[in-house]
Amino acid sequence: MKTFCARANPTTGALDWVEEGEEYDYHQEIARSCYADMLHDKDRNVKYYQGIRAAVGRVKARGERAVVLDIGTGTGLLSMMAASAGADYCYAVEVFKPMADAAVRIVERNGFGDKIKIINKHSTEVTVGPDGDMQTRANILITELFDTELIGEGALPSYEHAHAHLVQEGCEAVPHRATVYAQLVQSEQLWSWAQLLPVDAEGRELRPPPAVGRCAGAPSVCDVQLSQVSPDAFAPLGPLCTMFSVDFSRPVSSAAQSHSCRFEACASGRAQVVLSWWDIEMDPDGSIVCTMAPSWTYPEPKSYPWRDHWMQSVYFLPAEQGVTKGEELSLTVSHDDYSLWYSLQSQSSEGPPSRPCCTCQAHLVWTRPRFGELNDSQRTKRYTRALLSVVKADSVCLGVSDGSLLPIFAHLLGARKVFSLESSGMVKQVIEQVLEANALKGMVQVLGARPDQLTTGDLGGEQVSVLLGEPYFSTSLLPWHSLFFWYCRTNLSPLLRPDATILPQSATLWMAGVEFLDLWRIRAPCGSCEGFDVRPMDEMIQNSLDFRESREAEPHPLWEYPCRALTQPLPVMTFDFRQCVPDQPLNSQGSSPFVRRGCCHGVVLWMEYQLTDDITVSMGLTKPINEQGTCEWSPHRKQGVYFFSSPWDSSGDGQAAVSYNLTFDPSIGDIRMDFSASLCQ
Repeated sequence: MKTFCARANPTTGALDWVEEGEEYDYHQEIARSCYADMLHDKDRNVKYYQGIRAAVGRVKARGERAVVLDIGTGTGLLSMMAASAGADYCYAVEVFKPMADAAVRIVERNGFGDKIKIINKHSTEVTVGPDGDMQTRANILITELFDTELIGEGALPSYEHAHAHLVQEGCEAVPHRATVYAQLVQSEQLWSWAQLLPVDAEGRELRPPPAVGRCAGAPSVCDVQLSQVSPDAFAPLGPLCTMFSVDFSRPVSSAAQSHSCRFEACASGRAQVVLSWWDIEMDPDGSIVCTMAPSWTYPEPKSYPWRDHWMQSVYFLPAEQGVTKGEELSLTVSHDDYSLWYSLQSQSSEGPPSRPCCTCQAHLVWTRPRFGELNDSQRTKRYTRALLSVVKADSVCLGVSDGSLLPIFAHLLGARKVFSLESSGMVKQVIEQVLEANALKGMVQVLGARPDQLTTGDLGGEQVSVLLGEPYFSTSLLPWHSLFFWYCRTNLSPLLRPDATILPQSATLWMAGVEFLDLWRIRAPCGSCEGFDVRPMDEMIQNSLDFRESREAEPHPLWEYPCRALTQPLPVMTFDFRQCVPDQPLNSQGSSPFVRRGCCHGVVLWMEYQLTDDITVSMGLTKPINEQGTCEWSPHRKQGVYFFSSPWDSSGDGQAAVSYNLTFDPSIGDIRMDFSASLCQ
């Protein structure tokens, strides 16, 4: 059986569906699953173990057999904890077959094959009875069904079904209870991820369309490592509110509900954003608590237990609202069976609003990092300065990027004629909204076509003197995927004047060997977890990483994941946009010595664009690396991370180095890469 996978076509920029073998999809799923991150979460593991021991002890104290249902067992770790704590039998449910197979091997290896049954089904398909998957209903319910939003993985429907069909009334549950917390804040930084703000283009203000400002925005949660957002970046307008709790030992409803918390505003300001997280209590007394609170809520922030499988949530209010210190407010959280949303109401308001939905299309076109990028005034200044140096009174400009404002800037800076090429009809409409909101309708001609389809007739017989791009494309995942701009430039060659200016004129791929503070955990093998041998899971992940095309870089927003550079930043490959894409591959190889002591987990890669001879824009480092190796990364784009299969301990004396071998293949528009650390020859 074959499977179809979406791939960005380097020539058209569109997503093409490529046929792959049936094993391809799940190897990719396993390779990028970050299962190891959960097993490296010591805080989670210890507290689950404590809660499971206590639950088994309470059942045994009543003189009952301890029968466990473990939903979403993964490696079988929690079932093994229960068995070792004295449970008589465990039914461990895991829907993902490769993981269920690994769990069988792990359970057998640890000697629990006679006490744990792995059931490879969704929990709602599990049957109970003499001929069923379970002989009897369980009296202990153990689950790990949570995501950053708590309920986003279908926890509520799963609990609802389990209580109705799989567990006894009054069962013990681990965790016993979950509680969701929220705080109303004002934050220009976070709000810039949700709304297009007025943009200053060399003294000309570009206003957002009114429809965007009135829009409630994208309904999906914004999940981030909130610990990396400085408390200086927001101002609390109210206390930390306890929004609602769910008792997992009793029947749970997945029906839509709303919960409100009333409070007095502690400061005056503009209510814009809700910060939210949750905790789980492993026992009825609430003495064993695992919290998702960010590090800056801890008396000792360094004691914060880092995890990536559960983070914190940022919710944007449908519209910013002025509040006055001392004003009575009501913060309401609503949820369906899979997601949450927040609203702010005064005492006179009636009823919570419906689930937010984008009505302006901009929130469907621009991601939250993209909103932040468009609102970055320093970035805008670099682009407008570059445009000022190349745009003349007789310029004919053509913009090639998804949903870019650069063509509008080019018009405002005096170009005679400006075209903006948008292959998506929805993006085209959003840019036209911006033009209409600024009385510029018709001043920039927005063309709905692909670069390889454009003709001189579409340009009114004009030849392009300035081809410009950011470059930004919605289909790009890794930094070098934006080289689609190069293919656009090549396809458009017949429409360019011989002396046409290309902005950016080139791109350079940079690399640095780094030591991650915590991100390394998502790729590090576990070996043993709380005394249980989980090596079959390590082997499963390694097999998938070794599968075709799986040993490659991954996209990560590194502003959320602190790291230290152990080598100097090094340019490793340059792409000259002033020339067409070459027919032959480009190769680059060399090495970069370690100059700092530390443990090198892999290599970070990013693009830097040379807009003009003297203006560059980095999609990676935003400041020079300091003497300690501290890196500050752009929050708007993801960087590429190539993890070593084994970390390298660097002494920092230059006796060892990171070696690289890169090949840009123009036929696929991608870069094949190999990195390794070794002693210098």
